[in-house]
Amino acid sequence: MSMNANPPDVFIEFLKILLLSAGWLLFWVGPAAGLLFGAYVCWSIPLRRRERARLTLDLIENGLRDRRTAEETLRSLSECRDRTMGARFHLLAAHIARGCRLGEALDRVPRLMPPSVATMLKAGERIGDLRKVLPACRQLLQDAESQTTGAMNYLMVFVAYFVTPAGAVMLGATQLYILPQFLAVASGFEVTPPAELTFLRDHKLAVLCFQIALMLLVWFAAFLYVGGPRVTQWLQFWLAPLVNRVQYAVPWRRKRMQRDFSAMLAILLDSGMPEAEALTLAADCTVNTVFQKRAARATASLKQGLKLTEAVAVMDDSGEFRWRLTNACHAQGGFFRAMAGWNRSLDAKAFQQEQAAAQVITTALVAINGAIIGLFAVSVFRVLIAVVSDNL
Repeated sequence: MSMNANPPDVFIEFLKILLLSAGWLLFWVGPAAGLLFGAYVCWSIPLRRRERARLTLDLIENGLRDRRTAEETLRSLSECRDRTMGARFHLLAAHIARGCRLGEALDRVPRLMPPSVATMLKAGERIGDLRKVLPACRQLLQDAESQTTGAMNYLMVFVAYFVTPAGAVMLGATQLYILPQFLAVASGFEVTPPAELTFLRDHKLAVLCFQIALMLLVWFAAFLYVGGPRVTQWLQFWLAPLVNRVQYAVPWRRKRMQRDFSAMLAILLDSGMPEAEALTLAADCTVNTVFQKRAARATASLKQGLKLTEAVAVMDDSGEFRWRLTNACHAQGGFFRAMAGWNRSLDAKAFQQEQAAAQVITTALVAINGAIIGLFAVSVFRVLIAVVSDNL
């Protein structure tokens, strides 16, 4: 800009610079803001899904307090046309208005409630008192708080790996073009390249595939978290044995299944349901074929004449559930009250294990990437130092 420029020219140049800066700012801030907003929406979808289920339980409980059936409560509230309840709630009420019971309507609207909660509500219908199963339903929905705390760590990893395609492209370009040129320059100065760089050169395809596999793994975990029961049911339809065994193998998932099974079995036994039927229905509430098969074995043992406390030994490999149930048989106040302490203990252990796993996974991913970048940087600087030292 010339010192003799007229004031209007100075103003026009300043305006051009300002507009150019604003354009570059929008070019970078816009996609970043969109990425953060998309991550927030994806992260909050399971929370909103659980909140709608929790609100439906609150409405059912309030209606029962007013001595109204769950069907009457849901149908009357749907007539208010409140959009905050979501389309599936009104679809559920529409099925009820056509004469369906709550359990049948939940089967026709499977995505309104998590499958375990829907099965518990149907068990409450079987015993004729929904209020008895509502505490177990609420406990299952409270698992979202633990998942949310762990998801905060997973969210940071997901956001970091959301741009991994660019990182994978940069890594591939570095290995295919930059690294060979760099090693050629080093050999021209008769400098022996470090083993780390030669390893990256000789195994560039394997390293790139590892990076892409890590990216896809993080994306798949995020997809499972956002998809929720819908994705789980779809996977179970195609890979039922594998999915159920994986869920049972995860320690915190297994402990929550044991908690749900224990709570529902206690509720059903307190309601006077036959032991064999209570075992089967309580196992169905876990929505896991491993638990259901074990319950079938326990039911078969009952039919052969074994006591309930002996038949349930197959439900828990540690034997603690059998011991707890034996003590509950001699306790006063019912099975549910006697088993409440153990159920809370299972829930606390599950929360601790899930948070520990979240911390370990996120820390390991950050440490692995940091180690790879640090090793690459140190190797490059070793070559540069060797080149400079030889030419001094």
